[in-house]
Amino acid sequence: MPGGAGGPGGGSNGHLYGKLVDSSGHGIGKASVLILKVLTDKGTGKKKETLLKGLSTRNNGDFSAEDLPVGAALKVSVTAVGYTALTQDVLLRPGASDKDLGNLQMTASSNELQQVVVTASKPAISVDMEKKVFNVSKDIVSVGGNGLDVLKNVPSVNVDIDGNITLRGGSPQLFVDGKPTTLTLDEIPSDAIESVEVITNPSAKYDASGGGAGILNIVLKKNRKKGYNGSIRAGGDSYGGLNGGASLNVREGKVNFSADVNARMMRDHTTGSLVREDYSTSPYTDLNQHELDTMKGSMAFARIGLDYFLTNRTTLSLTGFAMHHNGPSISNLQVSTDSLYSAGKTPGYYQEEINSTRSFNGRGATLGIKQLFARDKESWTADASYFSGNAANNSLYTTNYYTSGAGSSLASSELQKIIGGGNDHNLILQTDFSDPVSSKTTIEAGLRAALQSRLNINNNYTYDADSSAYELVPSAASNYKSESNVYAAYATMASSFGGFSYKVGLRAESSDYHGTLLNSGQSFSNQYPVSLFPSLFLGQKLGEGQEVQLSYTRRVNRPNFFQLVPYTDSSNKLNITRGNPSLVPEFTQSLELTWLKTWPGNTTLMGSVYYKYTDHLITGYIEADTNASTGSVSLVNTYINAESSNSVGAELTGQVSLTKWWDFTANVNLYHSQINVGSPDAAEQQALWSWFGKANTSFRLPSGFSLQFSGLYQSKTNLPVNTNSNQPGPPNMQSQSASQGYIKSFYDVDVAVKKTLLAGKLVLAASFNDILRSRIQDQYSYSAYAVQDYSRLRDPQLLRLNVTWNFGKVDASLFKRKNNNVQSEDQ
Repeated sequence: MPGGAGGPGGGSNGHLYGKLVDSSGHGIGKASVLILKVLTDKGTGKKKETLLKGLSTRNNGDFSAEDLPVGAALKVSVTAVGYTALTQDVLLRPGASDKDLGNLQMTASSNELQQVVVTASKPAISVDMEKKVFNVSKDIVSVGGNGLDVLKNVPSVNVDIDGNITLRGGSPQLFVDGKPTTLTLDEIPSDAIESVEVITNPSAKYDASGGGAGILNIVLKKNRKKGYNGSIRAGGDSYGGLNGGASLNVREGKVNFSADVNARMMRDHTTGSLVREDYSTSPYTDLNQHELDTMKGSMAFARIGLDYFLTNRTTLSLTGFAMHHNGPSISNLQVSTDSLYSAGKTPGYYQEEINSTRSFNGRGATLGIKQLFARDKESWTADASYFSGNAANNSLYTTNYYTSGAGSSLASSELQKIIGGGNDHNLILQTDFSDPVSSKTTIEAGLRAALQSRLNINNNYTYDADSSAYELVPSAASNYKSESNVYAAYATMASSFGGFSYKVGLRAESSDYHGTLLNSGQSFSNQYPVSLFPSLFLGQKLGEGQEVQLSYTRRVNRPNFFQLVPYTDSSNKLNITRGNPSLVPEFTQSLELTWLKTWPGNTTLMGSVYYKYTDHLITGYIEADTNASTGSVSLVNTYINAESSNSVGAELTGQVSLTKWWDFTANVNLYHSQINVGSPDAAEQQALWSWFGKANTSFRLPSGFSLQFSGLYQSKTNLPVNTNSNQPGPPNMQSQSASQGYIKSFYDVDVAVKKTLLAGKLVLAASFNDILRSRIQDQYSYSAYAVQDYSRLRDPQLLRLNVTWNFGKVDASLFKRKNNNVQSEDQ
């Protein structure tokens, strides 16, 4: 990485704190703590020291120094009347962003402090044995977009045009700031995201839900620099979309306040075609559909945070957010049908227009406490999080049937309405404790409860010409409520000796689910007993920057809201969906072997091989059934528990700084998956070897310019078996998700450029997404009843322009004067 204010890989985000105590453990107040920068005179070669910050300890002995330059040699000098002075050379290199020096005991003898490691400027990607961390601030392509745009450039992660996310071919669990969420990523602005953590094989510390595809943790931006700072943002795109936002952070004394607001006007444009041979009818029919979808939506997202630092080691935090998402859309379909037999042709043609309005309003808050202790790695946290949301949808379907084909006379018309809404409430209570029982052994334990309730109302109406009114179709109405609860406890122990390390853990989870169809009073429930989820990690350092790790975990994926409820969504006649209340959880066992090699200069190479086995896999399934609205036989997309599935793969991730101004990152994943449906009537999924690759290169050019190219390639691969959607309301499911079929290969190329002006205060960015119009989602699916090809293209060749103005005074207090950068912390 290029040099910054503090030297190579520099910046000014170092934070150092601790507590001065005497031999009896009492705090030493009003002691002097000086932070000195050590420089070498180029002419004489002698070292000299320059004062950076000076401060006094509080009455209880606490002290804290922030905004320290990284990538430079520092010295900490501590003096107090009646005590021997302490001095320590501090090594500044990439490490933890906050470092607790612990209790520093001042005595008559001279004791050197432990060597300190302070974080340098964050690289684009940080790789270690537990997770890969993608730093969003380095990604120009996603500026002005949403969370899905961010994930498109994250290694190991694939995002299709409908926002379905896969990690190594499976659907991961989505977290926001370490907690499960019901927000979808298109509802989170990219400007609100700090980083993305990719955890492919989570330990027992993490929630066991979500199946065997791992965890994606979206870390939202936080800022605790002293003083005030913020930014104002605005932009637009070539489809007519607009975005704007502002953020502000104020830190004074013991209080840190932050606020962020983002708003977007979205303009989406999707074209598609479908060809289906339907064997469920007599005679067999051939169907061709052409589709044009346009959406003019809006979104607003606001977030505030308040931190109160009781002491250097005790922090109370309160965060809250509110969001609104409104998405009016129009879909125009042209459908022609014909018999597959040469004799007895029964051609048909109709046009359908769907006017829909979907809205979602969400709000939530988290209250937490974090307590650090003098011993390194000893901590206790507790928090309570509440989230609720309200969804509403109103769709009008106008279908015109013609006598033969396009241009023929109108034969009849049909009107249909679907009006609905829903709400959900989520409460999560969690506490964690970490205890370093020795210098090399740490025990962690925690408790968690997740409580959720949901209500959904969907009424289907058809227009009656005789009464000139819309009449409710009771058999197609779906009004239901559900409640689900998950209780968990875990414990892990990590230790090391020599170059060998291990971490063993066990998590216990119990859950229950209860749902009621409000129209009929029919209830369905599941009570899942306590299940155990062990994890084991074994690591060995090999020298020369190399290490290997072998890990084993067991995880669970419980059927979600939409997959369980037996509601038949027939709003799209060609894509009817229904849940299955008989579904049971799927359990996945994962084994992974990882090798990591690091070189100086932010160069890393990680290779992994993995194997996963899942029993009772929840997968999409196509069956023929009677349509309650029309009385005719239709194909229905539903869910079943397959007997089992297994997958094996290998992944390689590399990052290299080729020069001070050129970085390159690449990720390649080769995998093979197979599903055993276990039903004699079902068409088995074809086992496929597939591969997926991403490459990203960035250039830091003269005059404040930066240039970035990114690309991906996905070979032919199986359809995702479980998208695990969390959005309230009926699923749109325009993209089929079934065990019977595959997605054809595709590729994508993006480019972006950024210009920094006025010492970083003004930033201009432009990006061009899918510049070759090649990100086409082309699906082939089959069953005993039909064979179909479904192709779609969404928002190709999208150009975004964005401008950001950064402001602030982070090196001085907002409310108090400073004298020669010497801070007075005496309160």
